[in-house]
Amino acid sequence: MKNKNINWGILGTAEIADLHVVPALNQAKNATALAIASSSGKAKSFAEKHGIPRAYGSYEELLRDPEIDAVYIPLPNHLHSKWVKIAAEHGKHILCEKPASLSAAETKDMIDVCNHYNVLFMEALMYQFHPQHLRVKEMIADGMIGDVITMRSSFTFMLQKKEGNFRLNARTQGGGSLYDIGVYCIHAIRAILGEPTNVYCEASLDESADADWSAVAILQFENGKRAHFDCGMNASTRNEYEIVGTRGTIRVPKAFIPQKDGKGIIEIIDPDGNIQKETCIGNYYKIGVENFSNSLLENKSLVYKPDSSIHNMSVLDACFASIEKNSTVPVVHLRKL
Repeated sequence: MKNKNINWGILGTAEIADLHVVPALNQAKNATALAIASSSGKAKSFAEKHGIPRAYGSYEELLRDPEIDAVYIPLPNHLHSKWVKIAAEHGKHILCEKPASLSAAETKDMIDVCNHYNVLFMEALMYQFHPQHLRVKEMIADGMIGDVITMRSSFTFMLQKKEGNFRLNARTQGGGSLYDIGVYCIHAIRAILGEPTNVYCEASLDESADADWSAVAILQFENGKRAHFDCGMNASTRNEYEIVGTRGTIRVPKAFIPQKDGKGIIEIIDPDGNIQKETCIGNYYKIGVENFSNSLLENKSLVYKPDSSIHNMSVLDACFASIEKNSTVPVVHLRKL
């Protein structure tokens, strides 16, 4: 692209767009928040708040704007597939909020459409752009904790407002803790240990909402290693992972939501229990949108590849299948590993 900045449009005025992504676009050195669209009539006030030049009353209007290069889609989970495909048909590159869709098959179909129209697609698992995660991988590669044996990941919070909360939508609409936060735990484990072969998962279900309040899972790997995670909307706040090696442990206590100043802390625990700490600071939303924009400007491949979203959803599919069957199930991958 000849432009020095990527012009972004935002489909919807969701809280995550308001608090995180649009401010990141405004701070990014290679991106411009050019337009906002809302079907609820909120576009104008949202645009005024964030200094966005154009406000549209429908998503279709925004997608027809020829000056929009890329769109961010923070719509309810069950609408991701529909609007990713429509955006791709309009030639827009796409940053889609997590989870990518409701299944691996649906995600694969979305990405196939994006490939057909030659547009980039990335799932907005933005936490991974915080520099603390790159540092963790460097520590492991340097042998700081020896050989990795197992890993644990946890993401929980206490859901305060329950009535009308999208997180308690029916599973067919993407509700429940696995779709909302379990995807982070799965992704973090895959980033370190690779692709699991089998999954066993149990969940505490809200029968009235047809969604999982919480879940715990064990992931098995081809090399015999295991990892486990828990997620839930009914427990005190935790967002962490821990990697256990033969000569020590790495713990990231603010893995998915760092402190408000962007500070992330990595704890290295030796066999005697001594703790060494390292601090990493970064605005991971800003880094993420700059990375995506840079991929367009310099015609580079994305750091977080679309096929990884399919693999992540394959593990999530296996979690749901395991819950239903009450047994260990294989992970069925729709793309070659």
